[in-house]
Amino acid sequence: MFKFLKEKISKAIKSISEKLEKKEEEVKEVTEEKIEEQKMETAVQEAIEQPVIEHVEEEIVEEREEVKPQIPIVKKVEEEIEKPVVERIEEKFEKEKVVAVPKVEEKVEKKGFFRKIVEKVVKPVVKKVTVKKLSEQDVMPILDEMADGMIEADVAYDVAEKIKGDLAKSLIDQEIKRGTEKEVIISALQNSLLEILHVPGIDLIQMAKQKTDEPVVILFLGFNGGGKTTSLAKVGNWLKEKGYSVIFAAADTFRAAAEEQLEEHAKRIGVKVIKHKYGADPAAVIFDATEHAKANGINFVLADSAGRAHTNKNLMDQMEKIVRVNKPDLKLLVIDSLTGNDAVMQARMFNEVGVDGLIFTKVDVNEKGGAILSVTHELKKPILFLGLGQTYADFKRFDAREFVALLLS
Repeated sequence: MFKFLKEKISKAIKSISEKLEKKEEEVKEVTEEKIEEQKMETAVQEAIEQPVIEHVEEEIVEEREEVKPQIPIVKKVEEEIEKPVVERIEEKFEKEKVVAVPKVEEKVEKKGFFRKIVEKVVKPVVKKVTVKKLSEQDVMPILDEMADGMIEADVAYDVAEKIKGDLAKSLIDQEIKRGTEKEVIISALQNSLLEILHVPGIDLIQMAKQKTDEPVVILFLGFNGGGKTTSLAKVGNWLKEKGYSVIFAAADTFRAAAEEQLEEHAKRIGVKVIKHKYGADPAAVIFDATEHAKANGINFVLADSAGRAHTNKNLMDQMEKIVRVNKPDLKLLVIDSLTGNDAVMQARMFNEVGVDGLIFTKVDVNEKGGAILSVTHELKKPILFLGLGQTYADFKRFDAREFVALLLS
């Protein structure tokens, strides 16, 4: 499912991650050069500022351990040296005496004056090199390629450009901590995709609870062969499993065998169908079904309609009459997810009569998946269900986070 689109997104993530890793090596090389420069600059500066006598004193302190063993020799020649001088030497050693430390086999490295300076300079510099940045030149060629791949995966041009812009804003000249490169890229993609899919949802169960005296009327719209009638039956089965009563309205009075198809679904899940003869006014069929539901305390009326091309003006005018007469609570547009970029054009035309929510069919065999992003971005309407197969169980509520996680997996 969505293999093609997933591959395009995965390729972009990998390319940007590799660019960041390469950037890290460049940062390391620059840092090492700067460290060497700072070693010399700092050493020279401190040597200039610090009095020469202090340098000497530091070296003397480091050599105390070598001087101390000479004390017995000094004492042996006391008589040959003037007393005041000897006393001064003894007093000095007394003040600087340290507790003897057992000898250690391992050789301890002496740290001279300049070595100490180097350590003071290097440690802070190494500690600060914890982030890296990507330039526009680093990122944009990769994002351009990703956007082209998304368009091949049926993502509309403006949607691909939006995603590309979101990623550019999140990555270019932004400090990225070492070790978090992939997480930062995936997070930026996730936020962009969720923003596209973040629209107010529709809760069918809550609608039924609010309409206690009347049924919830749902009109199903869609293109020829898009899976509209089967989706209607799947919604009916889903509602019945939730404990709600349902009735079907066979308002597709145009297509041959349309009523028989709906009746077969109704028989399988155990609901009643309200129908008229072929060629009857579909608006009247839905009206009668609604009145029957009111009289019998039925919770939902699911109204089928003739599949129609969005370019057929007469059928679109008929749809406007159905909506005007029956004022359905919801108008659900059923779209074949394999339609590709034409799905956006269908959505625009059907939205002229008003679309409240979406159902996508044949998702299980869709290698691209871009239409889902494109139509949602175009209509700013929620996706209620995804059709994943032929059985009634192959139908699930749409979850935006789950969908995005699948694309980024």
